[in-house]
Amino acid sequence: MAIYYFNCSRNRHLLNSRLHHHHHPLVSSRSAPAAGPSSLLSPYHNQHSSPADKENGAIMRSSMFSTYIGAFRVSWLAKLPCRGRWFSSADLPSHTILPMPALSPTMNQGNIVKWRKEEGDKIEVGDVICEIETDKATLEFESLEEGFLAKILAPEGSKDVHVGQPIAITVEDLDDIQNVPATVSTGLEAREEKTMESDVQDQGKKQKTGFSRISPSAKLLIVTHGLDVSLLRSTGPRHTLLKGDVLAAIKSGSASSRTSDSPQQGISGSPMSKSVPTGTSSSESSAHLHPPEKQEDLPNSQIRKVIAKRLLESKQNIPHLYLSSDVILDPVLAFRKDLKEQRGVQVSVNDIIVKAVALALRSVPEANAYWNDERGEPALCESIDISIAVATEKGLMTPIVRDADKKTLSAISLEIKELAAKARTGKLAPGEYQGGTFSISNLGMFPVDQFCAIINPPQACILAVGRGNKVVECTVGSDGTEKPGIATKMSLTLSADHRVFDGSVGGRFLAALTLNFNEVQRLLL
Repeated sequence: MAIYYFNCSRNRHLLNSRLHHHHHPLVSSRSAPAAGPSSLLSPYHNQHSSPADKENGAIMRSSMFSTYIGAFRVSWLAKLPCRGRWFSSADLPSHTILPMPALSPTMNQGNIVKWRKEEGDKIEVGDVICEIETDKATLEFESLEEGFLAKILAPEGSKDVHVGQPIAITVEDLDDIQNVPATVSTGLEAREEKTMESDVQDQGKKQKTGFSRISPSAKLLIVTHGLDVSLLRSTGPRHTLLKGDVLAAIKSGSASSRTSDSPQQGISGSPMSKSVPTGTSSSESSAHLHPPEKQEDLPNSQIRKVIAKRLLESKQNIPHLYLSSDVILDPVLAFRKDLKEQRGVQVSVNDIIVKAVALALRSVPEANAYWNDERGEPALCESIDISIAVATEKGLMTPIVRDADKKTLSAISLEIKELAAKARTGKLAPGEYQGGTFSISNLGMFPVDQFCAIINPPQACILAVGRGNKVVECTVGSDGTEKPGIATKMSLTLSADHRVFDGSVGGRFLAALTLNFNEVQRLLL
């Protein structure tokens, strides 16, 4: 019989000291019993425990996680089962199981990017054990206890490891490492074997029955070529015979033509058995016989999976309103040149756009809002926080310049550079990319004149910025006469939630933004 209880005395002192230091109240001191991984060792159920055992352990405790990212430290409370210490009469010594932590509020699974500690290494309090890729960024998992890393259950490169799933085993004494078996079951193998067994059974059933459904195009090919349907194998969902299955059979010659029976017998009762064309052109037949092109599947990162899901939800659930306007970029370029030559301040056009957008949102506060689903009405945002789209190898990240309307151009420029560098290396803290009230997507560095961006929920607006192009414009001289001139124009496209924005709000915002570009000295106020 195995008895399981939590050894939280050391953690309790550590957690209380850290919470007191960071002025965070302990969320809860006790809640429901925590379930350990039964495939490793069966926990002695709480109902069979003595009152002393119940008092000492078998509780859920809010664990403090601190993540060091560059020179910043981010701390938050993650409700996770306390690491359990297991005592058993089996071969395993006293040990602690490390579960996959929830390193962000929306995280339900993660990937093991890199193990900082190897099996047999000494672990001190505060040591980074491994790097975990969440649905937001790559974060560091910090140890709260001393010990030795005895066994890594989720090796480096493990994908889609669910929160709470065991990823490692630690022991207190170095000598106990040799008593940990080389292979330890985590319960995943049993589920995988069961899934594989189910797949094999389904495959055997499919081979016996052939197919249960057939697509219209596949039906036409069968009748046209007079194929033996008993030799065809389906690959579609729910044993559906697809057009590609028939074409593959024709190419390989595995489905010979039937001579004694009519080809319609295998698919009788269908509309195609009543009226079918008697022949096809040679060009159509040769087109069907072309083999499919080879393709390579590229694995998705956790970030790209979340991006794909939210973009789809955005287009499906948010009524997008698109408003476009062209602005003259020459005053901005001249202003940028003067800042560099006269004041030694070097800023980019994107920095100026961020400042101009922030001041336009201050002038039109109705544009700095979001849709409140609970109340069914727009809600104004208290601060102006601009999200900047940054392309990274793992996907598009949107670090945030908070209170952008209150910051100088040089401060905005410096902050954007730091945030962009962190985003490209996967070192953004949750507070640096969560939230935001307005997004900017700038493709001006590419040959993109104009595009429409997709709203980043829960925000209600995103501004798409194209490149600047020199065009011939009609200008008015000092004497009042009109004459042709060359100007640099930049296209801006506003994608807005039509539940929050109407044409009037969007028009007033673009008017205020255009004014900031024309009278660029306003950005210094």
